[in-house]
Amino acid sequence: MTEVREVVSGPAPAPARTDPAHDGPDGRHGPDGEARVRELLGRMTIEEKVAQLVGFWEKADGEAVAPLQGEFSEVVRIEDFSRHGLGHLTRAYGTRPVETAARAAWLWKFQSDLVTGTRLGIPAIVHEECLTGLSAWKAATFPTPLAWGAAFDPDLVTEMAASIGASMRALGIHQGLAPVLDVIRDPRWGRVDECIAEDPYLVGTIGTSYVRGLQSQGVHATLKHFAGYSASRAGRNFAPVHAGPRELADVLFPPFEMALLDGAARSVMHSYAEIDGVPVAADPTMLTGVLRDRWGFDGTVVADYFGVAFLNLLHHVAGDHGEAAVQALTAGVDIELPTGDAYLTLPETVRAGKLDEAVIDRAVLRVLRQKLDLGLLDATFTDGPTASVDLDSPEHRAIARRLAEKSIVLVANQGTLPLPAGRRVAVIGPNADRQSALFGCYSFLNHVLVQHPGVEIGIEVPTVLDAIRADFGAERVSWAQGCDLDDDDRSGFDEAVATASAADVAVLVVGDHAGLFGRGTVGEGCDRDDLELPGVQRELVEAVLATGRPVVLVLLTGRPYAVDWALARCAAVLQSFFPGEEGAGAIAGVLSGRVNPSGRLPVSLPASAGAQPYSYLHPTLGEGSEVTNLSATPAAPFGHGLSFTTFEYADLMAPATVPTDGALPVTVRVTNTGAVAGEDVVQLYGRDLVASVTRPVAQLLGYRRLNLEPGQSVTVELTVPTTRLAFSDRTLTRVVEPGDVEIWVGSSARRDTQTLVTLTGDTTPITTASPRWTTSVVS
Repeated sequence: MTEVREVVSGPAPAPARTDPAHDGPDGRHGPDGEARVRELLGRMTIEEKVAQLVGFWEKADGEAVAPLQGEFSEVVRIEDFSRHGLGHLTRAYGTRPVETAARAAWLWKFQSDLVTGTRLGIPAIVHEECLTGLSAWKAATFPTPLAWGAAFDPDLVTEMAASIGASMRALGIHQGLAPVLDVIRDPRWGRVDECIAEDPYLVGTIGTSYVRGLQSQGVHATLKHFAGYSASRAGRNFAPVHAGPRELADVLFPPFEMALLDGAARSVMHSYAEIDGVPVAADPTMLTGVLRDRWGFDGTVVADYFGVAFLNLLHHVAGDHGEAAVQALTAGVDIELPTGDAYLTLPETVRAGKLDEAVIDRAVLRVLRQKLDLGLLDATFTDGPTASVDLDSPEHRAIARRLAEKSIVLVANQGTLPLPAGRRVAVIGPNADRQSALFGCYSFLNHVLVQHPGVEIGIEVPTVLDAIRADFGAERVSWAQGCDLDDDDRSGFDEAVATASAADVAVLVVGDHAGLFGRGTVGEGCDRDDLELPGVQRELVEAVLATGRPVVLVLLTGRPYAVDWALARCAAVLQSFFPGEEGAGAIAGVLSGRVNPSGRLPVSLPASAGAQPYSYLHPTLGEGSEVTNLSATPAAPFGHGLSFTTFEYADLMAPATVPTDGALPVTVRVTNTGAVAGEDVVQLYGRDLVASVTRPVAQLLGYRRLNLEPGQSVTVELTVPTTRLAFSDRTLTRVVEPGDVEIWVGSSARRDTQTLVTLTGDTTPITTASPRWTTSVVS
């Protein structure tokens, strides 16, 4: 019997919406809706128009969850602020721990007051962070995006995002500030844990899948951060970006293009970055020329928090907030978030003749269309919120568990894992018995709750130590912390060494703590100038290795660290990128063999900080070799990951020639040659041998996750549109050029059995109508 399945196919239709007031056949505004919003605009005063372009953030002194937050916005009553209406309500649930039922009741009352108490009766869009789940107290917390990339499973990410969206919609939230589509360029950057991968195609497919899931529930996704933010100099947050137009077009733009054209994302957030001296928030070539003129985007562009005012305060391209507002609005930033520090100056600017009111009208129309799409122009908020919403249901936890299990990467294994039953296990390390070690920077626990000591987490979060005790038996598990995460205190080393010496195997759980602006070892504003494990953690591992006991190193991190020294000396190395509330059980399951690891590295595992910035997408001279004494070769390549079984690839087949405007069918036979069932990620790579500009030595063209029983063989056919091989030529036109291409299928970006394909015909320019997705069929 032949089984045929197809995945990763696109473009898909726009996500279904669940709200009323959609006039168009595609779920968007039609002619009647457009007439409606224009009539509404015509009745607005200038103050009412600007009110639709700003947010309100109800926050208390001492709370800091955004850069330079304390520099902005005097405390003002929301009733006074919104007397002319309100565009956005900022983080109603995610600013502090609040009981959702009470907060929902307050929110419905506030929206009802906007409907009945303002002249135009327009409710606000409520937005919230949702990168690792809804940012709200007691809500499910999923693995961080770097773990999504490691899972190589777009369908599961769609499922996760749909569950997040359902929770948000039930609580009256309309817009989510996710996903992050920044392509990783330097692991020293603190926000790596918010990103998906160093490969733009993996980022694009996974990110678009998140958009589809979230928007299937009637919640608008916001793509972050358009664009170039991750290419900052030396991996420093907010540092200048000197990416050239080719790097932007070929590496940094494609995920956004995919999420907009194939995922129908309805909102985009600008990047804080300045690119070659021009801040993105004031750059019409980016926010209008690329987004709207080239890609046809018709949604809203929102400011990253305080990003408009930063044109004055940090970039110094504006003399005051009024000038900053004019620059941002003219460039294409429709909505200032989280407040209105700059845009509230716009009425006076218009009256002074310094801005054409038509520029304001353009942005207001976009906001009104979005509110029409969301059903807000007909909403009355008289029925009240849902009585009870389970934000951490068994369904949430099942998705979190599956994603955590699929994301764990077995980097090295000297035949030690899985651990046999009956072993005495010493669990050691600063991340072994710490709940927050499982979560990323934008989790509610590390983003908000850390500022409210004494408040319970509100969800069940077993630690790695808890999970190992559950799998191996508490009587066989001993424990010692050894050291803290990021200081030089070695006083716990002796206890750690003694604990390891008395056991059969030592499991060392080391890594990161995610935080904000220097309050963590990774996260927003928590950048590194080296890639050694923080503090004295490496010394702790060395001390335990010296006992002679087998050491299983578990890296619980938000970035890859330079641990090449550990790969040969440790009995096994596991990499887990902040795996979420079910992550501890997934790690323990790999140790015991209950879970067969199948994650793959979404970012190269570096050998040194001195090789950064590094990407596997480098040209020939990017590797180093004999032309320099400093090698950039990573300790483990992009796509690498081991299993408790083995997989064999055979019968790689591809046509000898393919037209430049065609598609490349590649087939390969995959067999599970081991004794246990397992999941493999088939990865197809290509290399353009001669081109008009330098090209990467390897480029991911497509991938497919498989589940195979022992001895089972399947044939995988991946159909690659030749546009996957497109690049910007010397005139900066994106084209597919004729010539020879090496292709190979393997278990990482390192070259395996390969074949040669010749692209024939004329050089072919690509457009937004060109296909972007590789499809796969298994038989």
